[in-house]
Amino acid sequence: MTLEDLDKEVHTCNKCQNLVEKFPNSPTVYIGKNNDIVLIGEAPANNGWRKSHKLWKDTNDKVLPSGIILQKLFAIIERDIFDTTFIESVKCYPLDRKNLKTCSTNCKNIMLKQLELLNPKLIITLGEFPTRNLLNFKFKKFSDVVGNIYEVNNYKILPIYHPSPISPKSYKGNIPIFEELKKLSIF
Repeated sequence: MTLEDLDKEVHTCNKCQNLVEKFPNSPTVYIGKNNDIVLIGEAPANNGWRKSHKLWKDTNDKVLPSGIILQKLFAIIERDIFDTTFIESVKCYPLDRKNLKTCSTNCKNIMLKQLELLNPKLIITLGEFPTRNLLNFKFKKFSDVVGNIYEVNNYKILPIYHPSPISPKSYKGNIPIFEELKKLSIF
């Protein structure tokens, strides 16, 4: 099975039929320069890469606010988000945010197959839904797991606060996590 095969599976999937907007023939993986780090977002932004075909950019080629914040954080570890492989926990755009949990559960198997093919050294989950999809234990508050590295199915998983500017911890809450990450010799 290839990443392209998984994209075809997404395009023919009907599990969330009335809950999402689909992106026919659009790739669900952005391949960076290497796959040592894979970022997993919650779901495609309404005006993001699934429509623009450019990661972290809108259809006018402008970097999205979440991309600006994440790029500042990646600068701490001397990386560029545009060189980093990226997938979404939810493959289609949820028409209502309340459907993220259902859609995330429905897309989990495809996400796991993508990770198996990508085989990253570190997975950074952006927010609660991709984190819940990957960690093999339940947690009450997302803040209890943020910033800790977990080993699950031979993957190292690092949950961070979502870099959306509407999140009060999107930048300042993640700075200490990236400062610690810089000290580790994971990659």
